[in-house]
Amino acid sequence: MTDEAYQQRTAAFAAMLIKQAAWPAAIVIVGDSVAPLVASARSALNAPIAVLALLVAAASAVAVLGLSALLLFDALLFRLIASHDDEVSGGAAVDDILARMRLKPGPATPRPLDDRIAGTRRLLARQRIALAIFVVAFLAAGFWMPR
Repeated sequence: MTDEAYQQRTAAFAAMLIKQAAWPAAIVIVGDSVAPLVASARSALNAPIAVLALLVAAASAVAVLGLSALLLFDALLFRLIASHDDEVSGGAAVDDILARMRLKPGPATPRPLDDRIAGTRRLLARQRIALAIFVVAFLAAGFWMPR
């Protein structure tokens, strides 16, 4: 892969990560801002299943927001990789930053870009699972609320 092609691929992946981190977080924030209104209007606190569903929704909302923050951090790291002339120096710069922040020990050799992308895609999958749990629990809380 040429240097320009790797930079374009990495920058495009970083831009995609920003979008993929933003919309699930927005859904969770909107859902969490509406939940107290719905719960008070329909007195959800009287239905134990609704309370349990709201607790699951709250826990999964925290997970979605945390994973979105991690994805934004990864997007910034991929932008840093793309700013370097080649993949090896970009990966080394990211590894150096992560080691200085004491988030990861410095490896002997920088990981390939494909390995980094695969790890971030696993984070995306976890975020989607947490978002699905949030949506199901949020809808279940609304379904089991007494009228």
